This record gives sequence, C-alpha cells and structure tokens, in this order.
Amino acid sequence: MLESVTSSALTSALDGLALRQRTIANNIANVNTPNYHAQRVSFENALAQSVSEGSGAVAASSERSMDPTNVNGNNVNLDTETLSNIDTVLRYQFAARAVEGPFTSMRTAMRTT
Repeated sequence: MLESVTSSALTSALDGLALRQRTIANNIANVNTPNYHAQRVSFENALAQSVSEGSGAVAASSERSMDPTNVNGNNVNLDTETLSNIDTVLRYQFAARAVEGPFTSMRTAMRTT
C-alpha cells in the first residue's frame, strides 16, 4: 500500500508543487529586478505519463519563462504569479489530504482492533 503507483504519484506531485511554490516566491521577490526572467515549474505531463507507465515517480523541472519582457527586461507578472500561487496552494492541500487518507485509515484500524 505504501509503495503503490498512487502514493508515488502523490509524493511526486507534492514535491513538484513545493518546488513551484518556492519558484513563485522567488519570482515575486524579483518582480522589480532588471533583466530577471521568471521561472516556471512543470511536471504534470511527465507525471501523467509516469503513472500510465506504472511508476508514478517523476522529478519536477524548472525552466525560464519565455513570456514577453517589460522595458527593464523583467518578465514577472505579479497577477500571474499570484493566481498561480493560489492554484498551487489549493493543489498542494488536496494532494496532502490524499496522502494523509491511507494513514488515517490505518491509524483508525489499529485503534479498533
């Protein structure tokens, strides 16, 4: 149960979402830094393929955003980062609860026997 494709996928998702949260925070911290290019984290497509292949384990990757830049060469859009952060937090909470579920069930089962 603890080494299932689902648990591997959820762990990979949590790792990817945590990296995305750190990356968003870094982007926001550099919103006024000249020539700074925002970073984007992607892992969802690789995760879906890994799950379909029966593994569920995948590492998230970060790459430079190719969004257009402002006059100062910076391409961080605070609105985009804020919305992405909200989406990421909600996804992280959902995945964390999904991971927690089997352990809660095991704890409950151990208490009742």
